Amino acid sequence: MTRTIVFLFLLGLGTFACTVQQESAQVANTSGDDFLGQWDVTVQGKETTYPSWFEITRQDDQLTGRFVGRVGSARPIQMLKVNGNQLTFSLPVQYESNPEDIRFEGQLAQGKIEGTTKAADGSTLTWTAVPAPSLERTSPPNWGESIDLLSGSISDHWHARSPEAPDNWTLSDGVLASSATGTDLVTNQKFGDFRLHIEFKYPKESNSGIYLRGRYEVQILDDPGEEPTSVGLGGLYGFLTPTVKAGKPAGDWQTYDITLVGRRVTVNLNDQTIIADEEIPGITGGALDSDEGAPGPIMLQGDHGPISFRNIVLTPAR
Repeated sequence: MTRTIVFLFLLGLGTFACTVQQESAQVANTSGDDFLGQWDVTVQGKETTYPSWFEITRQDDQLTGRFVGRVGSARPIQMLKVNGNQLTFSLPVQYESNPEDIRFEGQLAQGKIEGTTKAADGSTLTWTAVPAPSLERTSPPNWGESIDLLSGSISDHWHARSPEAPDNWTLSDGVLASSATGTDLVTNQKFGDFRLHIEFKYPKESNSGIYLRGRYEVQILDDPGEEPTSVGLGGLYGFLTPTVKAGKPAGDWQTYDITLVGRRVTVNLNDQTIIADEEIPGITGGALDSDEGAPGPIMLQGDHGPISFRNIVLTPAR
């Protein structure tokens, strides 16, 4: 094919040859294949950046997708169009205060997508999406020395996520507690693969969570009597649903044993395996960032209600 085009060009039919090449390229891009997969998004807000995530798949020759915003859970993309290297999609409001569906427009170039969206007040925000890493591991982890994340004072291992929010965290007799809605708490140290043992207790109707690498929330929620859901106790928020109901009543101490290797997670709740070596698709709402390929901290959610923790021990992979 290449030789034929070159030969025609030499005969003075270069315009025809170039037209064929351009049309072929446009058809290839319009198929949408270049947009398939999971994308880690950084949105440039008015005062700071914040993370998002989306996934585009093909079902029955139609492009479809789901999206995770700054807060909330994964939701279906309502409208999705590809035209050449241009991507447009919209989705319904979840917890945002936008007056109508949220619309994203972007252009694919050099392996990333750059575009714009609208803030709740109508101002234009810019965003960049890069392909999410697979995080596949070629060998099992070699575990290192365990770290007691409650040894010493709070500041030895933790800092507040939001200096502007109330800091209600105290550490007394080995119990780390937040007495009321306030700031989240983030470890000073960042981790790649790890095993985490953590015990927790909450009052009735309270809500918290544990963010793995600061990106993937394992939910803590008082939801007695309900069937397991991805947004309930033990769920990987909005993505992975526990196989069994293993929670205890509010006011009782409970235990998570969590192993995270790459993006594969195993969660044991009160000595029962509720998520067994499942793959986390992407970041969850409330994540610190969307840089999935980098190590990240443990974050304890304190902005939803009272919560107590004890015996927080992390064993990192070497």
